[in-house]
Amino acid sequence: MAGISPAVFGFPDVTLERNTAVHEVQENVTSVDTLTLASSNTDFAFSLYRELVLKNPHKNVVFSPFSISTALALLSLGAKSNTLKEILEGLKFNLTETPEPDIHQGFRYLLDLLSQPGDQVQINTGSALFIEKHLQILAEFKEKARALYQAEAFTADFQQPREAKKLINDYVSKHTQGKIKELISHLNKDTWIVLVNYIYFKGKWKMPFDPNRTFKSEFYLDEKRSVNVSMMKIDNLRTPYFRDEELTCSVVELKYTGNASALFILPDQGRMQQVEASLQPETLRKWKKSLKPRMIDELCLPKFSISTDYSLEHILPELGIREVFSKQADLSGITEAKDLRTSQVVHKAVLDVGETGTEAAAGTGYQNLQCCQGVIYSMKIYFDRPFLMIISDTNTHIALFMAKVTNPESDENFLNKEYAFPQLLEIMPEHRSVCTCCLPCLNRQ
Repeated sequence: MAGISPAVFGFPDVTLERNTAVHEVQENVTSVDTLTLASSNTDFAFSLYRELVLKNPHKNVVFSPFSISTALALLSLGAKSNTLKEILEGLKFNLTETPEPDIHQGFRYLLDLLSQPGDQVQINTGSALFIEKHLQILAEFKEKARALYQAEAFTADFQQPREAKKLINDYVSKHTQGKIKELISHLNKDTWIVLVNYIYFKGKWKMPFDPNRTFKSEFYLDEKRSVNVSMMKIDNLRTPYFRDEELTCSVVELKYTGNASALFILPDQGRMQQVEASLQPETLRKWKKSLKPRMIDELCLPKFSISTDYSLEHILPELGIREVFSKQADLSGITEAKDLRTSQVVHKAVLDVGETGTEAAAGTGYQNLQCCQGVIYSMKIYFDRPFLMIISDTNTHIALFMAKVTNPESDENFLNKEYAFPQLLEIMPEHRSVCTCCLPCLNRQ
């Protein structure tokens, strides 16, 4: 964060040590276990995915449901009444079965598990609050944000939007290894709080592709259009596979070294919408339960990089999260200041896939080879048309990332596989005082 003046923006107020022993947290996890949280996370992921696809037809979709749900759960710490209820129910929690305190303890447990250092899969996740320097945040909210969500707190001067924007963007760039360089393109002087959640993932394939075997091949966007892509190739790969005849799609799991794996779903030609309409937590459980090790004679996967940028304040209301964006928002658990609401929710994602690591999807074709003893079935899988991808942490069963690849050539390809998904919420007062409204005029005199 070079060039930032501590006199203007200050230093972090609080941080949570990342090496907290997991067993200390585990004692507090009672009603909510990781499977319950994973199911809610998956339900939210699929619901949000359908809305993103609806509003972005024929485009690549990539996002981190875990990053978005973590940011919203953190925001809910300061919400009350119906605002609180809408956020948690929008995240697909049943508040009758799962009390609010258990939800937050569950997130704490998951975040501590994911933050444990590892030498194979790299997962960095965290949250930060950027607070207007004159705003008094309630001590209880700040402490809970630190203890439950590992949230750092910074002061910022939003009356200097250019400097405040640089502070936030530099923070995000640093924690996503430079993958997201400009999360925020615009800040309003009305802003009081900016909440950021980031997640960065980098993994290496357990069975990497040989770069010398990458070749140019057709990727079919639809029945009439195609693009030329760099196609990676590996032979004689034994990996979990399932053919779902009911949904007419093929499912392949590719594992990373460490505690992560990527699930690739390739619908048959013309069946993508049918598969998308059937996405439910039960569907994912069925796929994972049905996966069996299978020898794949030839697997071809496009090398690609895709990026997306979403303004979720226009999408989350479709999932029932409405009041937090309105004049009726009750965020009185954050500060005693009145008329606080959330003005924007920005989510940017970058997904790179290369020979050494990252995602893939499964398209299956069968070729019958005759021999003297009968018929030998040779399985060849080609990712040569739109497919879905879900990356999960195998310890917690949490869906970290989800993507729909409709065109691998829509963005400039990168050499290595990395993921970075920051999530931003901007909170501002609903009404400005007369004096505040006059400040820009007075400054120009």
